[in-house]
Amino acid sequence: MKRSLNHLLISAFVYGGVGVASGLFYREFTKLNDFPAGEFTQLGLVHTHLLSLGFFPFLILLGLERIFQLSAATRRYRWFLWLYHAGIIITSAMMLVHGSLTVVGAESSKMIAGIAGLGHMSITAAIVLLFFVLRTAIRRDSVNSVNSVDGQRERLSASL
Repeated sequence: MKRSLNHLLISAFVYGGVGVASGLFYREFTKLNDFPAGEFTQLGLVHTHLLSLGFFPFLILLGLERIFQLSAATRRYRWFLWLYHAGIIITSAMMLVHGSLTVVGAESSKMIAGIAGLGHMSITAAIVLLFFVLRTAIRRDSVNSVNSVDGQRERLSASL
């Protein structure tokens, strides 16, 4: 569990830092290329996606891991982490590429959208896996709680 908590904390920190840096990149890159203010580019969304899909969920997962020991479901949990990280990285990278091409006035290709779609599918699959991991952890926790209460009752009745 300690290793998992450390991984989640580092992940939140990295996504938070990269999210803030991508916002800075957006601002400076558009200024450098005289991109019209207020005109849409996906470059402006990278910052939000990294924070809302990377930073915040990993902070929430940190609490869930602490409470439910999600990492005890090792195989599914590892698959969730790998798929989720891959999805965020692929999606954000394609948004960065597409947005940068828009700013410099270059044409984007359907391949970029297709790869971004794969990133979104990876995130979706990871979220489904997370719910399986959560269900397993909650069931395990409720069984442990029932066993704990039964044990306390037996000890109480034996002492009377």
